[in-house]
Amino acid sequence: MIRAALTKERKESDETAVRSRILDAAFAAFMESGYAATSTLEIATRARVSKRELYALVGNKQEMLVTCISARAGRLKVPADFPVPHDRESLARVLASFGAQLVREITDPAVIAVFRLAIAEAVHAPEVAQALDSIGREASRAALRQIMAGAEGSGLLVGRPAELAEQFGGLLWGNLMVSLLLGVAKRPKSSEVAARARDATAAFLKLHPLPG
Repeated sequence: MIRAALTKERKESDETAVRSRILDAAFAAFMESGYAATSTLEIATRARVSKRELYALVGNKQEMLVTCISARAGRLKVPADFPVPHDRESLARVLASFGAQLVREITDPAVIAVFRLAIAEAVHAPEVAQALDSIGREASRAALRQIMAGAEGSGLLVGRPAELAEQFGGLLWGNLMVSLLLGVAKRPKSSEVAARARDATAAFLKLHPLPG
C-alpha cells in the first residue's frame, strides 16, 4: 500500500514536471512564431513529448494559452491576508502597496510580451486578446474593485467601486504601458514603482476627500 502511494506520488510529480515543460515550450513558441502560426506539433517537439501526451496533460493550444495567462493572473489578485483599511491612512497604505504590486507584476517582460502578442494577433487570433482581457486584466480590475468596495462600505470613499478603480488605475499607469509596449521606456526600478504608486494614491485621495 505504501509502495503504491509512493508510485502514485512519483507519477503525479513527473506529470507536473512534464506539464510545466509543455507550458514553457508553448509560451516560447507563441512569443517567437505568434499564436496563430504555432502548431501543437511544434510545441510538442519543443517540449520533447508526443502530441498525445500534450493533449492529455494540458489540452489544445487555446487551453495552453489560457493556462499561461492564468498563472500570471493569480498574482494580480488581492491576497487573502491583505489588510482591510479602517481609516484614510490605512487606505492610502493599501492603495500604494497594491498599486506597486500591480506595476511590478504587469511590467514584467513576460507579461509585456503577452500584451504585444495579443496586439499582433488581434486580427488572426482574437482569442489571445480575449483571454488576456477576461483572465489577466480582469484579475487586476476585480482586485481594485474589491479594495474600493471595502473603502466605500466603510465610509472612506464615495462613488461606484468600478469607476473608482478605473480612475485609480488611470492615475497609476498614465502613459507607462503604452511606452513599454512601444519599447520606448524601460521597466521601472523598484524605487520608481513605489514612488509611482504613492503619487497615484495621493492624487486619487485628493480627488476624493472624506465625505461631509
